[in-house]
Amino acid sequence: MNESVTEYDLHGMVGIRLLGATADEVKMITRQIGPIQATLDRDPDIIIRFVDTFPINGRIRYLGVDEAGFTDDAFLVMRSKHKSKAKVQIPFDQIGSEQIEMVVERGLTAVPHLIAIINLTALGKGALPMHASAFTYNGVGVMATGWAKGGKTETLLSFMAQGAEHVGDEWIYISADGQKMYGIPEPIRIWDWHLQDLPQYWEQVSPSDKARLRGLDFVVSSMEKATNHPSLGKTKPAKLLQRATPIVKRQQYVHLEPHKLFGSSMGPMVGSLDKIFLVASHETADITVTPISAAEVAERMVFSLQDEREELMSYYRKFRFAFPDRQNDLLEQAETIQRQALQRILNDKESYLVYHPYPVAIPALYDAMHQFV
Repeated sequence: MNESVTEYDLHGMVGIRLLGATADEVKMITRQIGPIQATLDRDPDIIIRFVDTFPINGRIRYLGVDEAGFTDDAFLVMRSKHKSKAKVQIPFDQIGSEQIEMVVERGLTAVPHLIAIINLTALGKGALPMHASAFTYNGVGVMATGWAKGGKTETLLSFMAQGAEHVGDEWIYISADGQKMYGIPEPIRIWDWHLQDLPQYWEQVSPSDKARLRGLDFVVSSMEKATNHPSLGKTKPAKLLQRATPIVKRQQYVHLEPHKLFGSSMGPMVGSLDKIFLVASHETADITVTPISAAEVAERMVFSLQDEREELMSYYRKFRFAFPDRQNDLLEQAETIQRQALQRILNDKESYLVYHPYPVAIPALYDAMHQFV
């Protein structure tokens, strides 16, 4: 029986081939990397083979508890999304090489470290993956980047509400010459307070998610009232509520497909890279926009991007413990390679530093920023 073949193409930068994937597994990968299925006209950079049972050569030796393991010749990642158990062979010494083949035992809800592996593959081929959002506004290509939770999505939403054309959110890929930026149409995380500022998107939320958000809002409100009730004071129940409330608040979001949010403003997910905004929050209520050198943006983003791949690097260190003779030069030198790419590609770009309160009023963010585009 011939195994099924499904292929994805990330704007010609990274090709991915699934072997033996079921329809549900194709949906799983598509949720992770977006609906970028296309027949490749070249060999894939990444092969993901799905199997019913992982073939074991020798006994598994464990690293940590339900984290990783290795056999005589294979390294296994044994934890996936939400810390669920997994069994995925990742040959870390092949990441960024001519081709890497991963073997996935069925039953996962997500392939661990897939985006990080795609990003490193793109980096090794000369492109620059950026943790960013991007859009085109009045013919000007804009990228908003920064540390996680810095306001990248909020910047995108603020300009999209004013007629911008969507390029991407979460990860943006810049061509080696720095002229073009590319996005992938992955779902966007929309928080409840986003919907308060942008009520036009509420109709795109499914009935079940609307009910969930309303329920969570009631729960959070009740917990906060109880926490502040004078009868509780500093009692143990009050302390438990104080700890639990932020956990519940972190669930007050939905994922929405960009085509549902933006419709005809989706665009082709490509634009020129003309201007950069480095966005971050601060403790005051004002929004400030000041010029910053592209060199400073590059140097700061070295460490933001380093933080984004930290989880993958922790597994690479486990891999080196298991196989000390199997080094990956790309991973060993990733910071240096990324710094050089950032300096080269962002070198002459007009750049601004934006500070805003959090949460920020999305219309106010546009009001403060649009004059600089």
